[in-house]
Amino acid sequence: MKLFDVYPINNIEPVKALGSTIWDEKGQEYLDMYGGHAVISIGHSHPYYVKKLTKQLKSLGFYSNSVKIPLQDELADKLGKLSGLKDYCLFLANSGAEANENALKLASFHTGRTKVVAFTKSFHGRTSAAVAVTDNSSIKAPINFADHVVFVPFNDVEATKKAIDKDTCAVIVEGIQGVGGIQVATEDFMKAIRTSCDKTGAIFIHDSVQCGYGRSGKFFTFQHYKIKPDIISMAKGMGNGFPIGGILISPKFQAKHGLLGTTFGGNHLACSAGIAVLDVIKKEKLVENASEIGNYLFSELSKLKDIKELRGQGLMIGIELTESVSEIRNKLLFDDHIFTGVAGANTIRLLPSLALTKGEADKFLNALRKYIK
Repeated sequence: MKLFDVYPINNIEPVKALGSTIWDEKGQEYLDMYGGHAVISIGHSHPYYVKKLTKQLKSLGFYSNSVKIPLQDELADKLGKLSGLKDYCLFLANSGAEANENALKLASFHTGRTKVVAFTKSFHGRTSAAVAVTDNSSIKAPINFADHVVFVPFNDVEATKKAIDKDTCAVIVEGIQGVGGIQVATEDFMKAIRTSCDKTGAIFIHDSVQCGYGRSGKFFTFQHYKIKPDIISMAKGMGNGFPIGGILISPKFQAKHGLLGTTFGGNHLACSAGIAVLDVIKKEKLVENASEIGNYLFSELSKLKDIKELRGQGLMIGIELTESVSEIRNKLLFDDHIFTGVAGANTIRLLPSLALTKGEADKFLNALRKYIK
């Protein structure tokens, strides 16, 4: 049997990692400025994280949601305190796509409506409801019906106000579009969504799968603007590599048995990973570090005249050039041994660990300056 060939693969085999450093099978060292799509939040193989998961695995790796799992309560309590959203409830899932599926489903249950307002260049996942609200026709199969979805230009305040009406079930938006090019939602845009949802009874879903969990220098990006969505979807950095996702649900929703469900969501190992991540973020002040090192990177990158546009917040950064970044990324990876990502043909995407140091940031900057002046 062979693998179903759907991924373009770099000829690199990582075998070991610690912090923001990766080693391949030949012993070559790499600087990780991408974190495997923003997944590595507290650094690879953090000792506390490894200890926490190892201890849990030796005790009990899994049982379903048909029994008491106190780890879920601990995770919810710590997440509420650290995020400042103690009055929200937590539903645990396995991935960002599944989180968005449940967010959309819960919104439809609550409103009894079907219309969803989404935005150009959005990405919310590849499962049925999530891909329907994703602005990429190439990943939608004929079965992924999207007749109920209205796409509006991202950050267009007036078009957004016009699109949200009494028939709208939900509005789903990323605080910072990742795949869409590190486009940051403006304060006026976010406040317009909140106001329009309040007027019409539509549900405001904030997709924080990539931009959340401290990456922007706040725990969630909407906290830069002092508003609150109705549902917040999360994943990626929640487990530092262990698959976990979830949604935070505002007090306006009423839970009942059978409303939502999952087999693997909230399992013992996933919760242990999630708790370890929150403990490290709090103890090592990683949200503050993301802000500090992110500001430093923005300051240094802004001095490079070859950059067409610099976008992002904290340690979610898009470096747009006037031409394709493919050659530069290959040089960074194979000559300088630095992992980076892309967001479109012309934009380098940075999503490093929130524990990135100034020295590691300088290593990246010194390498980039060889190709961008």
